Amino acid sequence: MKHSFALAALLPCSILVASTAFAQAKPAQAPATKAAAPTTAQAPAEPARFVKPVKGTATIELIKGAPNKVGGDIVTVMKVKNTSNGAINLLKIDEYWYNKKQVIVTGDSQSYRKPFRPGEIIEITLRSPSKPDLYQPQWAFSHANGNIEVKAVKKFQ
Repeated sequence: MKHSFALAALLPCSILVASTAFAQAKPAQAPATKAAAPTTAQAPAEPARFVKPVKGTATIELIKGAPNKVGGDIVTVMKVKNTSNGAINLLKIDEYWYNKKQVIVTGDSQSYRKPFRPGEIIEITLRSPSKPDLYQPQWAFSHANGNIEVKAVKKFQ
């Protein structure tokens, strides 16, 4: 009796497994039209290469945008280019807004978590809450292995 119950329970399970194992998916077929559809070939992905990170002082070029008020925030967009010989790990930009008495009123901090490769250009957006007595911003740059030397430019070379 026990064996027949176990066989009865096992039979539907084995049929289910066998039917899914032998099921075949139909391949996708291209549309049968006379005009060939345009194809967009992607460039092959660049193989991942290890770039030695910068230890100590790294150098960057900076194009800073004008701060704009968007809603209840002051938004500053910066473009940054790595001019160091190595990758910059964990680039961090801190923004501090001062009032006329030179007291910090508000600010923001953004990090670029991927390795910032030599010659690469990235865009960082800083959002600070808007206050009525904002006067002047200041930025501090750092990375995981040291300081950053910043050179402000009008356009990248």
